[in-house]
Amino acid sequence: MREQSTSYRRLVVKLGTNLLTAGTERLDLEVMAAVVGQIVRLHQQGYEVLIVSSGAIAAGRQKLGLDKERKDIPFKQVMAAVGQNALMHSYEELFGGRGITVAQTLLTKADLSDRLGYLNARNTLLALLELKVVPIVNENDVVAVDELEGAAFGDNDNLSAMVTNLVDADMLLLLGDVAGLYTADPAKDKKAELIPRVEKIDAKIERLAGGTRGRGHGGMATKVQAARLATASGATVIIADGREGDVILRLMAGEAIGTLFPAKTSKMESRKRWMLTGLGARGRLVVDEGAAVALKEKNRSLLPAGIREVEGDFERGDAVNIVDAAGQRIACGISNYSSKEIAVIKGARSDRIVSLLGYGYGDDVVHRNNLVVL
Repeated sequence: MREQSTSYRRLVVKLGTNLLTAGTERLDLEVMAAVVGQIVRLHQQGYEVLIVSSGAIAAGRQKLGLDKERKDIPFKQVMAAVGQNALMHSYEELFGGRGITVAQTLLTKADLSDRLGYLNARNTLLALLELKVVPIVNENDVVAVDELEGAAFGDNDNLSAMVTNLVDADMLLLLGDVAGLYTADPAKDKKAELIPRVEKIDAKIERLAGGTRGRGHGGMATKVQAARLATASGATVIIADGREGDVILRLMAGEAIGTLFPAKTSKMESRKRWMLTGLGARGRLVVDEGAAVALKEKNRSLLPAGIREVEGDFERGDAVNIVDAAGQRIACGISNYSSKEIAVIKGARSDRIVSLLGYGYGDDVVHRNNLVVL
């Protein structure tokens, strides 16, 4: 048993395509009913639950009677447009039969990239929860081509992490047809062992993550990426097999199932959570090893001396991602200088800023108060 926490009151449950279809070409209503039954019980106990659901394309394929999957993006968008209605109809019947109202919520990356859009989406979801409605969230496949191409932040694993960030959820459950993160690929190595807890997502953990399996777009790599984002915004994440009997109820009771990633920080204020998603970032700053250590371990501001490269075209006050020499995002923040100005002062001591630019906005390119470390 893991330690049960009564502080887990708001959770996001991500349901993968391979789970909802039971590995077939169509939605499995028996599987969906079992999941919904568990969420209904949590709802009755006072939990606030949001669902991030895959399965629209599979539902569309089933509705259109198509056996073979075409690969072209427009046809997948057609299947998503048909299937989203069928998917929501299934949820509405399953929840409605238990007296619970559901709400369809379709999001795209563009919706959350803009600060105002982020706040509007947040306010809507929080209002739904206050009204005891269960939001069913999905990426708007009809317009979000990136999701269908499997681009970063375009799969439902990462979407669920962004929703977790968006609504200050305490817990993110990533449920699919795999039991968690293993020491090796269990399909290829019989000696592979489940890792019950990951304290820190480092390069070794990322190497253990495998590729996409089955009908879904997200594999273990996207789940680990999602765990990095959600834990950095103050949520606990568990990757588990959704086919396990009453798995959601057992996890919330503290049973040790799957792989747990504990929250790295306490809840942070809304502006920092938005920065953490990285969607509003207008550029990237590549920093040297010394600056990376200062940011991650010493809670320091980012000075021009530690910047090696500047990428993108942005202005003073824009959000930027901060990456190490290997390209790994380690932080994000609000820049005190534009990209053109940083190109001039990068690598220089702070006391040379005024002489190089003819003016200055302070010694820091990104002040620690405007910076979030992953």
